[in-house]
Amino acid sequence: MKIPVIPPDVNQMILNSKDLIFKILNDIKATDSKGRYLHWDKVRHLKPPEGLTNEQWWAGIKIHRKNLSKSLPLKDKHNCVFKFCATDAVQEDLHRLDMNIAGTISIEKSIPNQNMRSTYLIKSLVEEAISSSQLEGASTTRDVAKKMIRQGREPRDKSEQMIFNNYHAMQFIREYKNELLTPSILFELHKILTEKTLESPDKVGVLRSNKDKICVVDTTGSNVLHKPPDASELEARVEALCEFANGAPASGFIHPVIRAIILHFMLAYDHPFIDGNGRTARALFYWSMISQGYWLIEFISISRIIKLSSVQYGKAFLHTETDDNDLTYFIIYQLDVIKKGLTDLHVYLEKKAKGIEYAQKTLCDVKNLGKKLNFRQLALLRHALKHPRFLYKINEHQNSHGISYETARKDLLHMSDGLKLLNKLKDGRAFIFMSPLDLENRIKTH
Repeated sequence: MKIPVIPPDVNQMILNSKDLIFKILNDIKATDSKGRYLHWDKVRHLKPPEGLTNEQWWAGIKIHRKNLSKSLPLKDKHNCVFKFCATDAVQEDLHRLDMNIAGTISIEKSIPNQNMRSTYLIKSLVEEAISSSQLEGASTTRDVAKKMIRQGREPRDKSEQMIFNNYHAMQFIREYKNELLTPSILFELHKILTEKTLESPDKVGVLRSNKDKICVVDTTGSNVLHKPPDASELEARVEALCEFANGAPASGFIHPVIRAIILHFMLAYDHPFIDGNGRTARALFYWSMISQGYWLIEFISISRIIKLSSVQYGKAFLHTETDDNDLTYFIIYQLDVIKKGLTDLHVYLEKKAKGIEYAQKTLCDVKNLGKKLNFRQLALLRHALKHPRFLYKINEHQNSHGISYETARKDLLHMSDGLKLLNKLKDGRAFIFMSPLDLENRIKTH
């Protein structure tokens, strides 16, 4: 990835031409004719409006963006403020997210009861833990990672440890969602995320020092993309970040989703830790969204979407840093990530709902067997029909649905001893349950 071309200084150009000012104020907007919020790196290659050079077109764009921009109580390493523009497209996206992520109407149909919510939440926490870790280099496969979490076993290597840590960090966020953000909470979050994964264990949950030579490089390791602020500034910057996260009056009103996205960016920009900054930044985004009432974000994995567009993710950071600290680039990117995540969630829920509905209908045709099974048992039975001789364990069933061990045990015993839909076997001192080859025939006997 290359650093974008630095935009030209338009101030002198504007001062030297009154005719230019009149034309660009009337003919130019903050976006192009397609509504795109473009960086100079792309604008310089496009055909400008008639009668203007690319530089003059850019000057017009910058004037309009300045009029739209809102300054923030957050500064870069050169003591210049960050800002953003609430364009029409941004405001439209925020309105739709308000309707879909903070509201309850759409989700009530998709996740009608607490049992289903727990199951889908566990799936989302696992997915986010895996994807966020893979963005930072974890190489464990999804199947292995999911099995580790379902079984509750200890990680076997660094990759599994990263995923294990991310999963528990997401649970930590839920526990502290109603608390104000403090440096202590942030350090504890980093500690959970990086436990047993750093070369220097004493750096877990601790700000980097001047001895730590930290910079962000490209995949080749040869090009420096970002040099974070000096370590001596970090304590004050973390305090400022916490004040912003908690809605300090100095920032005025900022839409909650915008606030969460800015926190994501600023943690990554400050790079306060020797490692694990990306994971901490994404986790902080979740904390901010959930703490501000956007509870549906818990069911969405942003890291999975980011992993699919990692180049654009990096460019969003670089475009902001190379264009007067304009956070609009990163905000637009992140809003798109959330929208895609929301779409994926609804597709997943619809697919699962149809599967459960089909299973219920099939089983109801057999002397109302479906009414004898709860949501968790129906989901397991549907899986068992597709996977003969599959082994089910009580603790895996427990971890998959976020229920107690005793509830999971009763679910499986009822299906084996009560309804004879599973075979109960001994594995040492514990019971395991197998999907029988003649499961369809067993269902028909009820």
